[in-house]
Amino acid sequence: MTGVPTATRPVSLLLRVVPLYPVSARRAGQLVYRNLLVARRSWLVFVSGFAEPFFYLFSIGVGIGALVGDVVTDTGTALTYQEFVAPALLASAAMNGAVYDAVFNLFFKLRYAKLYDAVLATPVSAADAAVGETVWALLRGAVYSTAFLLVMLAMGLVGSWWALLALPAAVLIGFAFAAVGLAASTFLRGWQDFEFVQVAILPLFLFSTTFYPLSTYPRPLQLLVECTPLYHGIELVRGLVTGDVRWALLGSAAYLAVMGLAGLALGARRLQRLLLA
Repeated sequence: MTGVPTATRPVSLLLRVVPLYPVSARRAGQLVYRNLLVARRSWLVFVSGFAEPFFYLFSIGVGIGALVGDVVTDTGTALTYQEFVAPALLASAAMNGAVYDAVFNLFFKLRYAKLYDAVLATPVSAADAAVGETVWALLRGAVYSTAFLLVMLAMGLVGSWWALLALPAAVLIGFAFAAVGLAASTFLRGWQDFEFVQVAILPLFLFSTTFYPLSTYPRPLQLLVECTPLYHGIELVRGLVTGDVRWALLGSAAYLAVMGLAGLALGARRLQRLLLA
């Protein structure tokens, strides 16, 4: 089938790192390709995901940034407010693109469209479906992140060649949140439970040093923020985009990788239990 080998490449890469189940990269790639075909027919919904981070960048980063002035990061680097906020919005775009696809779309397919009941009538297994859906959500987040990074570059908000690694960092953020989002969607009982997703995502977006440095918080709250995944994603992307590269960024990358692997393992197990019960 045309296009399947291309869709299979990111799946193969993921399975080299996560050999948790007897998963076929080709079978999981078929599900990625199926989602690609659906996205082509509903392209307006896909494109709408670009809007939110751009609105935040132009309204808060540019508008309010003119009033705020320079910001000194926790490592002592002085940045304009636009330079400070833009990498955080890039990380947030990767998170939102991955979470909303992994949670909302997968929940609808699982509970209402009954897509996976039909999928399991083919050689595709529940583990294949989990990996395929995670990779698709990851790719969607990567597309949003790429577009946002290009806008940052055009606005002169990229201050280092290390920013070339910001896109792989955004993909890592997308993987972590897509895997956890997939696992979370298997616990949702109905549409009303999506309120819990918002309760988790909104505080992460607002308080994970997106709009102000960690030092503005009291120490107990700093410790709490330092435990959150988006904080580590923002630190990783901000450090690369601004050129403030340090060994601590490897710890942030490891945090996100472990989170993604754990979420994928739990999501695959939960999906298999729900579909084969």
